[in-house]
Amino acid sequence: MLSANAQSAPAPARAVKQTRSADDKTPLSLFPLVQIWTLALNNALTAPPAYRDTYAVFPLEDDQLAAYDLASGSRLWLTPIATTVAPAIGADLVFVAESEMISALALQTGELMWQQPFDGELAGALLAADDRLILTTADGDVLALRVADGEMAWRRHLPRAASSTPAVTHSRIFVPTADSHVVALNLENGEIVWDRLLGGVGHDILASDDRIFLGSQDRFFYCLNATNGEVDWRWKTGADAIGLPVADNRSVYFVSLDNIVRGLNRSSGVQRWKAPLAVRPISGPLKFAETLVVPGTAPVLQAYSTRDGKPFGRYAVSTELSGLPYLFVDRARVFPVLATISSDIVGRATVTAATRDIEPPNASPSPLPNAIVVPPGSDPPGDLGDVSELPNLTPVVPASLQ
Repeated sequence: MLSANAQSAPAPARAVKQTRSADDKTPLSLFPLVQIWTLALNNALTAPPAYRDTYAVFPLEDDQLAAYDLASGSRLWLTPIATTVAPAIGADLVFVAESEMISALALQTGELMWQQPFDGELAGALLAADDRLILTTADGDVLALRVADGEMAWRRHLPRAASSTPAVTHSRIFVPTADSHVVALNLENGEIVWDRLLGGVGHDILASDDRIFLGSQDRFFYCLNATNGEVDWRWKTGADAIGLPVADNRSVYFVSLDNIVRGLNRSSGVQRWKAPLAVRPISGPLKFAETLVVPGTAPVLQAYSTRDGKPFGRYAVSTELSGLPYLFVDRARVFPVLATISSDIVGRATVTAATRDIEPPNASPSPLPNAIVVPPGSDPPGDLGDVSELPNLTPVVPASLQ
């Protein structure tokens, strides 16, 4: 029996569920995208473009080389140079392989800074690495030129030519070769640091100071120790893993020709997730925060979450891509900008830039539901006459006058 003076026990505290906006630190997705400008190059590309930061250099038909600032879509310069090899952009120079010549142009003006004779056949794109310009030849040579004047710093001959563009860190160059090897060279002097045989010819390499990642034609995706070349782990795929992988502190992400994008644990190689692709990929994914962007053979780019591989959205382009997309940071915008290249029926290239729009879409105001229209009064307001003073008013004297 309860006493009349007894106090009731306090009710247990009710758990309050945090809202998404209060406790969810997930970065916003790059998608949906909104087009912000287009740039008609009016010619077909003769080689893949070169990118760095907001700069782009396009090799074009009719022996033209054009440089643009992608932040504004404005042209920096146009010069008569013919090339069929992807250029490279350094800190303040553009490097171009012409016929029997390597040329260096000022990035801002296009002025010729130096030229060096070169009569070899290149195996791939030029690569700018700090104070070195790296070239690979069809004969198996790897050359390092000094960026300052084009003089040769060193030359290393390998048994077979590079199968893809090398990758660099602050001290090493990693070269996949046509005989299924990956060779690590000292960036300073070209000495061989290690040589690892894979089960197939290697593709593009993602290099860091501790590990390198690449797919190969034996349908494995490899993680090699960057110090000694030992295989840390490898993952079996249903088809070749192509293009350049991307990674963050926890995972590495890549695509394969069985139309799959995967996320693997960076340290152990354990698969975190995989997701089917709607179209056949043409290169590795691009990454912003927790968004992966995968280009394919159809005129659409698909976005996926790095957390679980779930689709994040789609971005359609006018025609099939004629060059690899590029993601860059424009400091005037909240989100990065995605640049894509497509071509018309005669091959003339157009560059399109798109980013996420944080402003709500403009919409015409709609009428309120169930609104009652008040008809205007039949009689206009009349003249009320002079307004008389209020009674019993006491004037207030400012303090300064007292």
